[in-house]
Amino acid sequence: MPAQAPAFSVRLAATEDDLRAAQALRYDVFVRELGGGGPLVDHGAGIERDRFDPFVDHLLLQDDDSGQVVGVYRLMREDQARAAGQFYSEDEYDLAPLRRSGRRLLELGRSCLHRDYRGGAAMYHLWNALADYVAEHEIEILFGVASFHGTDPERLAQPLSALHHHHLAPPDLRVRARPDHFVAMDRLPPEKLDRRAAMVSMPALIKAYLRLGGVVGEGAWLDHAFNTTDVCLLLDTRRLDQARARIYAGERGA
Repeated sequence: MPAQAPAFSVRLAATEDDLRAAQALRYDVFVRELGGGGPLVDHGAGIERDRFDPFVDHLLLQDDDSGQVVGVYRLMREDQARAAGQFYSEDEYDLAPLRRSGRRLLELGRSCLHRDYRGGAAMYHLWNALADYVAEHEIEILFGVASFHGTDPERLAQPLSALHHHHLAPPDLRVRARPDHFVAMDRLPPEKLDRRAAMVSMPALIKAYLRLGGVVGEGAWLDHAFNTTDVCLLLDTRRLDQARARIYAGERGA
């Protein structure tokens, strides 16, 4: 963390420079740190981008002392998904249960913090702003993929099994990973679970969602382009106000 507590501000990207700042931070986290890639990644310019970026809102966290963008969240409402042709996570998960619910949806993605700002108040500021956005647009369900580093499900048997056995979404909201890269999460029976080991190996962002009552879809999805194992998280926004007081955990990316 910086020597002094930074002063933060949060805003939606409004200019091309704002968007480039978000994409540059994403490149640092998803490409340089996590070894990810993608067809539109620009290694020369150092930006991570995809075809959805022009359709969504980009929530930016700025350190006002340095002027640097140090955190981002990508937000996609249903009207934006229609304009883009789909939600981002529909390549990985069948979202039919969410669509049938008739509730107002918001997909969260590309969440990341600069490495120097993890584990402190930065994520709290992002979640405060997210709560305001949710209220403004009357969102009822948040969802999106969150990631474990690597694509070896056996190495992730404890946390994946814990998610399946203790945090599975109710049937009416239970999205399912698409079959092309589907990985079963119930890799261990409940009696073989080590709850402490499972939580220690759980990414901080996933733990933050779970603390708020978040649940997961059926099956994980192997994302070889980003070198991650993805799970689909869902959260009823009636619980989101708790984030204003409880979410201080930082995570490299989702």
